[in-house]
Amino acid sequence: MADVSSTNDICLEHARSSEKGGLWVTANRQLGGRGRRGRAWVSEPGNLYASLFLLEDDISTDFSALPLAVSIALSRAIDRVLPMGAQRSQIKWPNDVLINGAKVSGILLETEKLVNGKRAIIIGCGVNIAHHPEESLYPTISINSLGASVSPQELFTQLYSEMQIVLDIWKQSDGIAVIRKLWLEKAAGIGKSIKVNLPRRTLDGLFVGLAGNGNLILRQDDGESVEISAGDVFFDK
Repeated sequence: MADVSSTNDICLEHARSSEKGGLWVTANRQLGGRGRRGRAWVSEPGNLYASLFLLEDDISTDFSALPLAVSIALSRAIDRVLPMGAQRSQIKWPNDVLINGAKVSGILLETEKLVNGKRAIIIGCGVNIAHHPEESLYPTISINSLGASVSPQELFTQLYSEMQIVLDIWKQSDGIAVIRKLWLEKAAGIGKSIKVNLPRRTLDGLFVGLAGNGNLILRQDDGESVEISAGDVFFDK
């Protein structure tokens, strides 16, 4: 598509009138792109904007680690188009993909209960290919600034393939354990001091790993470990 409000919105509209998932929507530009917690997402032409609509029947009934699975697929796709010699991507919990410590992509997962009783899952992916925002909560980077010459269509081809591979793993009996292992292999910040901003407070501590459900495990200065299901992570400099 050319310009749309957001690819997630188009997927949701389709989901409300469809009995089958598996639809991808891409766009040249988003006029109302959004990130987590309603943040605006800069959506200039030249970057990748893609969303996938799935029904809950399409994946495991345990959605807890889905953000990890999606970030693995996106990280792998990005690695495939990076120029030779470039540092491979890493993942900052739960699903931000980084290159050289700077954010190159964002993922927005949304769900909606449909009138037929099923739940729609919308997986939105935005990747900085030609542009990246100058003002952001985190440092940002674009793929082509690293010496690549990649089009959104080329990256989408890789993402389409990698997402199918990851979702096939997800459906296996031990899929979530495998996803967790693959995510840890690409994780940024394990064993380092981090700050996690929550809605009403901020926690500091050591990022020691992931719980079985994908929650971040933070060891605080008093030795107590807590699990965090959602929050904004910042690495200590």
